[in-house]
Amino acid sequence: MARSNKPILWLPFAAGGLVAALITPILILITGILVPAGVFHLSYEKVFAVAHDPVGKLILLGVVALPTWHAAHRLRMTAHDLGLGSGTLVKTACYGLAIVLMLTAAIALLSV
Repeated sequence: MARSNKPILWLPFAAGGLVAALITPILILITGILVPAGVFHLSYEKVFAVAHDPVGKLILLGVVALPTWHAAHRLRMTAHDLGLGSGTLVKTACYGLAIVLMLTAAIALLSV
């Protein structure tokens, strides 16, 4: 049986789905609803400390990069289902955009 590189692509896809389904809604709830409503108090210093810490940067990068890869794969599959083709142009557009967004997030986190 021939070896495949599909597990390499499926791992970040599955992890991105998990982050998008479980972690992102919690972050939206906390930072978008509970903090403005006054239920939680997040000081600027605490948020900056998380963004400045190397482990915090890695977590924030994962929160951005993994759902981005998941969305790129979903867009590629949707393009295939719509009959737009499954060639290298669609793959390059979907995964290329995801890589650009992930690199942008990484550069932004490194500059903090």
